[in-house]
Amino acid sequence: MQPREFIGSANVPGGEELRLYRRGRDFMIVLDRNELMSSRMSGSEEALADMTCDRIGGQKSVHMLIGGYGMGFTLRAALARLGNDARIVVAELVPEILAWARGPMVELAAGCLEDPRVHIVEDDVAEVIAAGRATYDAILLDVDNGPDGLVRQGNDRLYSAQGLSVAIAALKPGGVLAIWSAAPDNAFARRLSNAGLAVEEVAVRARSNGKGPRHVIWFATKRA
Repeated sequence: MQPREFIGSANVPGGEELRLYRRGRDFMIVLDRNELMSSRMSGSEEALADMTCDRIGGQKSVHMLIGGYGMGFTLRAALARLGNDARIVVAELVPEILAWARGPMVELAAGCLEDPRVHIVEDDVAEVIAAGRATYDAILLDVDNGPDGLVRQGNDRLYSAQGLSVAIAALKPGGVLAIWSAAPDNAFARRLSNAGLAVEEVAVRARSNGKGPRHVIWFATKRA
């Protein structure tokens, strides 16, 4: 097997070090011994955008917030589905993630960061959410490994009862909060339901060909 080539590292504010590797044409972002992201496994990240777009219907001038750029799979899937009048805010806390997208992974990024519909905010998505009130048609969160923080302990506040209350306030009536997770989390699912949202839990495969490990996406709709 072709060996992995180390490309660079990034310090997560208040969290752990991330490392970027390349093997042939594939890229991996690794935390300790955990492979957090891989260019070979894009299916569930793309599903996060596609299934959210299905749930908000054919709205015009969609205003969407994506928390966590990652490798851009969710952003590119959203751009492919939304019209030219859409606005997509991408909140990314780690500057190196964006530098890698514009550098060694520029071919994978496919120009999505330069799309005129996209506005990049280098900040904690929790702060971006808190700054909005009835602002977004959809908030998509692919932050950390899911509700149980792995990369950064501070991410837990996003998934707390208080964090969910702030996210609900930032959604327009009928808006959708979509949350990706590497694994099921029954306690978090109950927390979503207790927040007064209409909740749907969907299992999706990690790979776009329908194979690979199962991940989870929760879709929580703010009642009109």
